[in-house]
Amino acid sequence: MKIKSQRDFVAGLMFIVVGIAFAWGATEYSFGSSARPGPGYFPFGLGILLAILGGVVTFGALTIETEGGDPIGDIPWKPLVIILGAVAVFAFALPRLGLVITIPLLILIASFGGDEFHWRDVIILSIVLTLGSYLIFVTGLDLVLPIWPSFLG
Repeated sequence: MKIKSQRDFVAGLMFIVVGIAFAWGATEYSFGSSARPGPGYFPFGLGILLAILGGVVTFGALTIETEGGDPIGDIPWKPLVIILGAVAVFAFALPRLGLVITIPLLILIASFGGDEFHWRDVIILSIVLTLGSYLIFVTGLDLVLPIWPSFLG
């Protein structure tokens, strides 16, 4: 069988692998019942759905003809490294600097991974995401997250 879209084929396989990994990892938790789902219920279902989606995408890559075979291009290393670095800085800085400083720092670092950089966009996105994260995670879900830097008390 000939692969008719390399991009879709690889993406589908990736979805299948990640979906199966999530579903398998969810079996370590209690499922509960449909009326009272446990902590493993949602990740298991989501993993299965992701694997099914991957199967559909992979099947499409093998059956639907695309122009030129839709080859996989070069890996854009610069944005990949910058964005992964931004996430690592976020994980390291959140307990030390708090939500109010760490989210704008994440956005600032990650924005250097793109082709265009605009201070106005970074500032607006920082304000909206910091406020939204506070409202969702701290106010709405009552998660205990450091809001301000630890050295401020």
